[in-house]
Amino acid sequence: MHSFSSLNVVDLLLDAVCIVEPDSTIVFVSPAFERIFGYTPQEVVGRRMLDLVHPEDLAATAQQAQRVMDGELQLQFENRYIRKDGSVAHVRWTARWVPERNVRLAVAHDITERKFTESLQAATYAISEAAHTARTLHTLFERIHKIIGTLLDATNFAVVLYDPVAGTLSYPYHVNEHHSAPGVRALDDDELCAQVLRHAHAVLHIPPACRGVAGEGPAAASPPAPRCWLGVPLQSATGPMGALVLQAYTEQARYTAKDRELLQYVSTQVAAAIERQQMHERLQHMAQYDHLTHLPNRQLFLDRLKTALARARRDQTLLSLLFIDLDRFKDVNDTLGHAMGDLLLQRVAQRLLECVRASDTVARLGGDEFVVLLEGGHAREHAAAAADKILAAFGPPFDLEGIALPVRPSIGVAIYPEHGNEEHHLLGHADEAMYAAKKRGGSQVRVAAAVLSTAPGPG
Repeated sequence: MHSFSSLNVVDLLLDAVCIVEPDSTIVFVSPAFERIFGYTPQEVVGRRMLDLVHPEDLAATAQQAQRVMDGELQLQFENRYIRKDGSVAHVRWTARWVPERNVRLAVAHDITERKFTESLQAATYAISEAAHTARTLHTLFERIHKIIGTLLDATNFAVVLYDPVAGTLSYPYHVNEHHSAPGVRALDDDELCAQVLRHAHAVLHIPPACRGVAGEGPAAASPPAPRCWLGVPLQSATGPMGALVLQAYTEQARYTAKDRELLQYVSTQVAAAIERQQMHERLQHMAQYDHLTHLPNRQLFLDRLKTALARARRDQTLLSLLFIDLDRFKDVNDTLGHAMGDLLLQRVAQRLLECVRASDTVARLGGDEFVVLLEGGHAREHAAAAADKILAAFGPPFDLEGIALPVRPSIGVAIYPEHGNEEHHLLGHADEAMYAAKKRGGSQVRVAAAVLSTAPGPG
């Protein structure tokens, strides 16, 4: 039969036995202390245990210590400690007060891996939830940034998206203490991202000058270079769609191989979330925009018109509609083909956009019919001037792959409240005015005939 002294048993335990004085000065720790906290017994005896506690858990730990000294048994208290290597250890404690020796006796059980698994599961769920609730990609990126920040230091975080056709990188989400977001760049202009994307694997890069102890390396520059760069690919079914990038500017925030594995795991969920949001935005765009000209379609235009009318009533301002139809457009399709007709419509859309303000709306209602919504006017002459500007813009012929094609528009104008106070009234009167212009030979502007309106006018 084997016999063990109590000291032998303590030395064999995987949990650490600790004896501390009322002020938390360490009197004794078992060998397992080094496995959990990173310090040998010789390095910590005489130091205060509270000095090793994670700053965010210090107050709660001090309160728990006082309760133990007041006679309570501590059975399930959990807190965090900063290990010797700077990493965080999660510990569950059982402790009691030994009054005859005036010390606290405690046993530390390492729960770091359990906490890591729980955090990972929580992050995975949170990313999935964000993918289903975020209304825009930017909102999704903000939530992902916050979620990753619960797992590791994400102070400097970026989402980089890759366009394999153009060979370019964009930075739709970029939070950095020292550097502003880059514009669209060629893949080769971002060497580390290029490495991540070309090889489809994570990259943990520590510049040679930063591989020593804290304080080594080149003198601080403006802006400083990161001491550590971590990037992982965002994998899709067709290859990397981009990368998640973390940068650290201090020794304390430097990333490890475990951080790389963690971010790589999370990136799978993030890539799926981004793909889902991108698909949602594509479908939404297809439902609201004309596929040929990328202008708002009829439905989106009517929604904007309704909102604009509400603003015009509230602010007592004018609102104008210009209904535009291309003269003899059918002849273009019949003589040059539908492909050239489509190209002409795209050129027309561009020319119309160049004639109006960014706050105005140019929409394609269908076929060769376009409409322009002008807001915030205080004189009816503003609509006529805008129509004349469009008519003049159609003066030069359109270049259709080397073919110079003269095309002229017929334009009908309707103004709120003079020509109606509801969407269908205004649109109908603008349409009628356009047909009146067309019947008179086209290439001209006609303002709708005045009608009785019950809406109060501006001013």
